[in-house]
Amino acid sequence: MLEMVTRIKSAQKRAARIAPRAPKKRDGQTARQRWLLTARLNQLPPAGDWFVWLILAGRGFGKTRVGAETIAQWARETPRGRFALVAQTSADARDTMVEGESGLLSVLDESELRGGSVDTAWNRSLGELYLKNGAKFKCFSSEKPRSLRGPQHHGAWGDEPATWNDADQGTAEDTTWTNMLFGLRLGKDPRVVLTGTPRPVRLIRELKKDAGTVLTGGTTIENIGNLSETFKRNVISKYEGTRLGRQELEGELLEDTPGALWKYAMFNREGFRVRIDDLPLMIRIVVSIDPQASQGSDNAETGIVVAGKDAAGKGYVLDDLSGDYSPTEWAQTAIEAYKYWKADCIVAERNNGGDMVENTVRAVDPRVNVRTVWASRGKHTRAEPVSALYEKGNIQHARMFPDLEGQMVTWVPGDKVSPDRMDALVWALTELLLGQEEPSPSAAAVAAAFRGGARRKPT
Repeated sequence: MLEMVTRIKSAQKRAARIAPRAPKKRDGQTARQRWLLTARLNQLPPAGDWFVWLILAGRGFGKTRVGAETIAQWARETPRGRFALVAQTSADARDTMVEGESGLLSVLDESELRGGSVDTAWNRSLGELYLKNGAKFKCFSSEKPRSLRGPQHHGAWGDEPATWNDADQGTAEDTTWTNMLFGLRLGKDPRVVLTGTPRPVRLIRELKKDAGTVLTGGTTIENIGNLSETFKRNVISKYEGTRLGRQELEGELLEDTPGALWKYAMFNREGFRVRIDDLPLMIRIVVSIDPQASQGSDNAETGIVVAGKDAAGKGYVLDDLSGDYSPTEWAQTAIEAYKYWKADCIVAERNNGGDMVENTVRAVDPRVNVRTVWASRGKHTRAEPVSALYEKGNIQHARMFPDLEGQMVTWVPGDKVSPDRMDALVWALTELLLGQEEPSPSAAAVAAAFRGGARRKPT
């Protein structure tokens, strides 16, 4: 899978930033001392004999900071120690767990790093970070769970374990979790800290029941003083009081949403997720766009989903590139995906910015095939047959898509919140598997669409 395609926006932002640097001592205090003075009680390791510290809390709680601070202290106390950093993808491990705003490089003093600087301590290409005392952090991902089979570790930090590609398999053999677990055989007291947003996948359910697990919960509001006004305005105000907000902001582990068209069981069935390398030949691939009304508006994201269909008529969700983009950014992101996946077309709804989508995409690259469709039926009516495809087992996902799947299982017809990622998915799978929407009632409008070049590319 092309990492640079799936994370174009974050890559652009990283390129514009100065390379990460560890904080220098201020007022004679070490990084550790500053943390102990500011950390809340539920951000410090629990007392007692435990093996797994599972932190399930809302967005913005400070989970990443807790994970980084905890494993950094373990490394300080373990000269020449070996520690695993495990995320859904290799990019997540690098960009969040090490280089992120609350990652390891932000909580370690430069004097603690090998050679006294990030340049001499951090090997980005290998995903390895060294401390002055010889301790080593190594990045791993759920994309390659078997890479954890050989290395031994004194401890591990797993970020967003509910999003790991094999989280639906729980604590079964040969998964990211078990491979990491069997490598924890160094030192007298190897431990694991897991930080993430709660989702009712099998791994989280089983860890919560384990006698060796200590669970810590928390909400977004607890860390409200450190959150941006933009986040408060566009995320908290939008989702506060909704079922999705209970999960993402209040850190509540939710079961199936009454009235929702999608159920967690649809995503947890055996064989639902298929590795990119094991995908069958796609006879059609589309990139679907559900544009946000305006950047920074209540409709906070542009949904961009890539989906395909094989010769047997089965559908596959290949990627979710949704995000808070400017029009040029989402057009570039969709076009890059269109080219990488060799898609047949980019699909967008005409009566919800469809003309704007087509014009914006063609302004960036006029050679791209854009197909606009009319929404002659309501959102519920359009989504229902797509959810039926999931229920019948006719759809598979190429990996875990936590934000997309979160919208799907929590959206109830009639909700005021617009599920942008879900909308894009519905358009993509409708185009591929359910035929096109009914034509516009106006023959003139149909003719105008064809004059605009929005012909359906033959298979």
